[in-house]
Amino acid sequence: MSLTIGVLALQGDVREHVAALTRLGVEAPTVRRPAELAACDGLVLPGGESTTMWRLARTFELLEPLRARVKEGMPTFGTCAGMILLADRIVDGVAGQETIGGLDITVRRNAFGRQVDSFEEDLAITGITDPVHAVFIRAPWVEEIGPEVEVLAHTDPRDGHGGDDGRVVAVRQGTLMATSFHPEVNGEDRLHGLFVDLVREA
Repeated sequence: MSLTIGVLALQGDVREHVAALTRLGVEAPTVRRPAELAACDGLVLPGGESTTMWRLARTFELLEPLRARVKEGMPTFGTCAGMILLADRIVDGVAGQETIGGLDITVRRNAFGRQVDSFEEDLAITGITDPVHAVFIRAPWVEEIGPEVEVLAHTDPRDGHGGDDGRVVAVRQGTLMATSFHPEVNGEDRLHGLFVDLVREA
């Protein structure tokens, strides 16, 4: 079955996600308008600046259609800023910051620090056999999860990134997936592969 997985193209790492999905044999159009969203079987919300994306989604009259499609069960994968957009609750957001919502999580924006605090780490991820090399850039982390949220990955506390138990950095709830890190920036396609499988199942 042929799949169309759009990439929200208001701001951020759009090109990298399109390339990853294309390598996996998926049609990956960019999405800026409600009609383009309506043609998609699934959607990727890229890394970038979550406040800019939210404001542009309002400007382009996309915020409510995005919320409606997610509520209807459209598979959606958010990375970094995309995780923030999918979260039901934000800590340290800007005044009035809104989200698309759907994931029963609380995320802390820029939790791992500023750009200079960016780091890389090999993560064990549920559903993937070998460790995934993850790139964290001004990344959020998940502070609270609801009862239906499955944790897919934690940071390794021995690496000094996130307290005694590590931080939750990848989650799934039904047809929604999100990571704190950027699998698109280093050619790591296995997370995208998991998402493509999720779209096929849906």
